[in-house]
Amino acid sequence: MISLDLARQLKNAGVTWSPAPGDTFMIPHRDLDDQVFAVSDMVVEVLDLPTGRVLAFNGTTEWALDSIMQRDVVWLPREDQLRSMLGGGFVSLQAVPGGFVVEVASGSRTERHVDVDAEGAYARALLSVLARPQPLT
Repeated sequence: MISLDLARQLKNAGVTWSPAPGDTFMIPHRDLDDQVFAVSDMVVEVLDLPTGRVLAFNGTTEWALDSIMQRDVVWLPREDQLRSMLGGGFVSLQAVPGGFVVEVASGSRTERHVDVDAEGAYARALLSVLARPQPLT
């Protein structure tokens, strides 16, 4: 999972998000900075009852935060989503000692972006691609 800092950089760089089940996000500045939330159609709660552990299917969970505007959260894109955003510029993902390298095409050369995990390397590569000057059409 990418860091909140990298996710914020992607958001600030203009990466847009259409929330879908399985997506994760964080809610900064609400004393929830360490919590990761997931978009889901249904909540499943683990309950320890005297008769044993139960998986309880609930439509909603009672909580003080009933809703929040999408603009107030930060999406944490997954590895496959980041790779998809790189599109045809994606060249390769390689495991190296201490982390991962994502290579992307940049004109006639290849850029390498390194991080301790694959998602972070993809995010760094995407930030680099988004920062490139766009050709005039």
